[in-house]
Amino acid sequence: MSIETEAAPAEVGLSAARLARVDSWRDALVDSGRLAGATTLVMRRGRVAHLGCSGMADMARGVPMRADTIHRIYSMTKPLTSVAAMMLYEEGRFQLDDPVTRFLPEFSGMRVFAGGSRGSFETVPAVRNITVRDLLTHTAGLTYGMMHANMVDAMYRDQDVDFQTSDRTLAEVVATAATLPLLAQPGAEWNYSIATDVLGHLVAVLSGQDFGAFMAERILAPLGMADTGFHVPPERLSRLAANYRRGGDGRPALIDDPQDSSFARPRRIASGGGGLLSTVGDYVRFCRFLLNRGELEGTRLLGRKTVELMMSNHLRGDMAAMGQPRFSESTFEGIGFGLGFSVMLDPARAQIIGTPGECAWGGAASTAFWVDPVEELAVILLTQLMPSSTYPLRRELRVLCYQAIID
Repeated sequence: MSIETEAAPAEVGLSAARLARVDSWRDALVDSGRLAGATTLVMRRGRVAHLGCSGMADMARGVPMRADTIHRIYSMTKPLTSVAAMMLYEEGRFQLDDPVTRFLPEFSGMRVFAGGSRGSFETVPAVRNITVRDLLTHTAGLTYGMMHANMVDAMYRDQDVDFQTSDRTLAEVVATAATLPLLAQPGAEWNYSIATDVLGHLVAVLSGQDFGAFMAERILAPLGMADTGFHVPPERLSRLAANYRRGGDGRPALIDDPQDSSFARPRRIASGGGGLLSTVGDYVRFCRFLLNRGELEGTRLLGRKTVELMMSNHLRGDMAAMGQPRFSESTFEGIGFGLGFSVMLDPARAQIIGTPGECAWGGAASTAFWVDPVEELAVILLTQLMPSSTYPLRRELRVLCYQAIID
C-alpha cells in the first residue's frame, strides 16, 4: 500500500521549514554513504504531513527507495504480536497475572542460572512461575542467543533457540527454550528476549490457530496492512529492499539480497518477535490504530482502556532500575516498558526531547517508530542497516521531529 501526504505541515501545527531538516538529515546519511536508502514519515493529528525517501532500496540493481518499498521490520513485529495477545485477553482467554504454565505446561519447574562454566553450571528453582505479563514486558527471565553476554545466551545458541533461522516449528523451539535455565528470576529484571516469540506461540495455543494465520486474519487484514506479512510473495519481490551492514570502508555492504532472501519464500516459523516485513504506508495504519486507542476506519480490534493499559509503564521504575547493561532497541534511563513497547517516563532523565506517555520500538535493521498520544504524533523510520546500534538514527530523528512542532 502506497501513501501520500495528507496535510501541509502548518495545518497540523508543524513548521515546514523546520520539518525540512528531516529531509536534509536523511539525504546526508545517504550522500555520505552511511545508508543505502531511507524513508521517513511524520503524521500529526491524524494526517500525514511529511513523507520522504532518499537513496536506494537495492544498490546493486539501482532500485530507488520508494514509499511502497518493503522492509524487514524485525522487532517492530513485537507490538503487533502484543496486540494479538491482548485481543485474546479481551475475550477472557487469560489474565495478565496467569502463570503461563496454565497454557504452556512445558514451562513448569523452571530453574534459574546461578553461575558456573559451560560444562558445569548451577541453577536454583524459580521462586514463581512466569506470567503472561512477564512475557509482554520482557521480565520473564528469558534471553536471546544473539546477546553473546553470558552462559544462558550460549545455551540458546547451542540448542538452536532462534526463531529466525530454525527449521523447526514454533512449538518445538519454544519447547526447547523451556528446558533451558532462566537468566533471572521471573519478574526480577528487564531483559530483552524471545518472550514475544513465546507470546506468539501462546496466541496460537489459546486461539487454536497457526500464529501466522491469526496475525494475517485477525490483525493485518482488518487494519488494511496489505503489504505486511512473514514473507514476500513473488509478485511483490521487486519491492523488497536489500539489507546491509556497515562495511570496512564505512559504506553499506550487502548481507541479504532481496532475490535470494529467506524472506522471499514462506518461512517455517512466523516469528512474533521479529518476523514481519512491512511498508511505511502499512505501518502508519498501525500507528493510527494505536493513536485512535484500538480503532481504525470503523474497525475496532481493542477497547480504549486496553490500549491505555498497554501504553502504561508496567515496570518498577524505568528500565535502568530493572534492566541489565545489555542490548535493547531503546535506551534505559527514563524509559519504562508497557505491554509490547517502551514508554517514555522522563525526557530529562532520558536526555532526549519527547513526551511522557510516548510509546516506541525499533527493529534490528535500524527501523523505528513512535507514537505520542499527547502531541497526536506518529513517526516512522524505515531503512535496512544492521545492527540498529550502528548509528544514533532514532535519537537524531526524534530531535528533528519534535523541534518542528510549533502549535
